[in-house]
Amino acid sequence: MRVLSVASECAPLIKTGGLADVVGALPGALARHGVQMRVLLPGYPGIAGRLAQAQRHVINLPGGRRARLITGEIDDLSLILLDAPEYFDRPGNPYVGPDGADWPDNHLRFGLFCEVAAALAVSGLAGWAPDLVHAHDWQAGLVPAYLAQQSSTGTGAVPPVLLTIHNIAFQGVFPASVLSDLNLPSALMTLDGLEYYGQLSFLKGGLAMANRLSTVSPSYAVELMEPAFGMGMEGLLSYRRADLVGILNGVDTDAWDPTRDPALAATYSANVPGGKARNRAAVAGHFGLDLADEAPLFIVISRLTAQKGLDLLLEALPTLVDGGAGLAVLGSGDPGFEEGFRQAALAQPDRIGTVIAYDEPLSHLMQAGGDAIIIPSRFEPCGLTQLYGLRYGTLPVVARTGGLADTVIDANAAAMAAGVATGFVHEPGSAQALSRALQRAISAYADPKTWTTMRANAMRQPVGWAQSAAAYAALYAEMTTQ
Repeated sequence: MRVLSVASECAPLIKTGGLADVVGALPGALARHGVQMRVLLPGYPGIAGRLAQAQRHVINLPGGRRARLITGEIDDLSLILLDAPEYFDRPGNPYVGPDGADWPDNHLRFGLFCEVAAALAVSGLAGWAPDLVHAHDWQAGLVPAYLAQQSSTGTGAVPPVLLTIHNIAFQGVFPASVLSDLNLPSALMTLDGLEYYGQLSFLKGGLAMANRLSTVSPSYAVELMEPAFGMGMEGLLSYRRADLVGILNGVDTDAWDPTRDPALAATYSANVPGGKARNRAAVAGHFGLDLADEAPLFIVISRLTAQKGLDLLLEALPTLVDGGAGLAVLGSGDPGFEEGFRQAALAQPDRIGTVIAYDEPLSHLMQAGGDAIIIPSRFEPCGLTQLYGLRYGTLPVVARTGGLADTVIDANAAAMAAGVATGFVHEPGSAQALSRALQRAISAYADPKTWTTMRANAMRQPVGWAQSAAAYAALYAEMTTQ
């Protein structure tokens, strides 16, 4: 089966969050199921120069227009780049300008991206044509709309579209007046199409018009149909509940492997975990912490935003410090949260360390050196950092929401008696609930036998793509045989 994956990010080439990790990992995971996947990606700066066996192409768009494409391979990824430097040859974040505001032409940038995806889906490229299109998030949300236009003109067979929601908080909302710039008919500006509370939403269009919908965990699929989580889309998703499935994300177990990770101070395994102590010492040294051996080291690797519940952690810090624990924070985001963690580090320099940055190698070292990782999200579609924590024996302290609830087994009495607990789960949105979970983690760490058992449980959890890739392959097969 041939699948065109349409996404605005793809690790290791361009990344602002977990979307990139998923898009980068799926082609390799699905290849084992006979799926040949190519990734359509905007031609951001520096990517084309890394392509092996690069070839240039031109495809036709409606109205006599043309688009330039570059194909090639990078790290076993088969890529198709949209070569439109006037839209994508810009430094920094792919969505936000140097002033911190969204690029004012984002609707044009990703509208063209979707239109090109639809043209590729119907006409193919150099003898390769997809049987199915897998579109990701709002940036690819208009692909079904453009395909509907292709279908109406009878220019070729139209493959089905699967739209995956990685985070419904990002909806691609623009004034209704931009429709005239997108080469789409006004008939689509309806409740059943692109219209969203008087505006136009790329994501809404995809949710209404894609053949099937998926999201990145079973629990998030259920939560999305609730007002507290659906963010205005819950009615549409409830209407389409029969077409919506939650497939849990996995992680790249080759890139995230404590037995051979080059970013670590020492490698280790579930059976031979001694190297974890050297990594803990390296993390403590990097952050300037002075912790006793009997004091647990908590870590945070996150965007510093309200969604991630980092304000709750700031409120709960006295529980952590009074319990004798240490904290290392890596991340960036809301300036108020950045300053809050900076001030906490200044107030308790031996116990709290903060690095305001994105640092992939340091995140690997922290996963290896931390004793527990804190993820108190108010909502979390799937989450990857808790999966990395499980893989590296760094026990997750997580809110009971979305993929966090699906992947971490709470150390409650029943789970402890059965010997299956892998972390500490608390109710979301409450600093008091987070404080209680931190207290439970500190108490468990004080019992080496309990902690050793939980760490071994965590490292045995399957966090790779095997099960999820099989689920996607089965869904693709179902969609292409209907």
